[in-house]
Amino acid sequence: MTTSKKRVLIVDDEPGFTRLLKLNFHHTGRYTAEVVNDARVAVEVAERFIPDIILLDVMMPGMDGGEVASRIHALPKLQNTPILFLTAAIKKQELAQHEGLCGGIPFMAKPVEFQDVVEQIEKECGGKPPI
Repeated sequence: MTTSKKRVLIVDDEPGFTRLLKLNFHHTGRYTAEVVNDARVAVEVAERFIPDIILLDVMMPGMDGGEVASRIHALPKLQNTPILFLTAAIKKQELAQHEGLCGGIPFMAKPVEFQDVVEQIEKECGGKPPI
């Protein structure tokens, strides 16, 4: 039995960060990752890519992560796609006190450890099979 790879969309304005994440995802053999470094085109890419989960930076020029998330979830075929916010504005210790949630929304504090990102993706996808 073959299983498809989970599709991860990474939206962050830091090309070095997104490039490293994408390489790590591909290296596992369990994920296909697409990168967007411009928040203004993230919705268009998400609609074309149809990710299983989106890693989304909170603070970006042009459009913040909250606006990107709202626009993505307004699309019928993406309305239930999990979004994991990434931010340097919250410390890891603060998030740990709230079990990784801020206002009920999953967040990870930058800098992130790749294994922690993978664990969070598996948690957020809830065993959902990849497309």
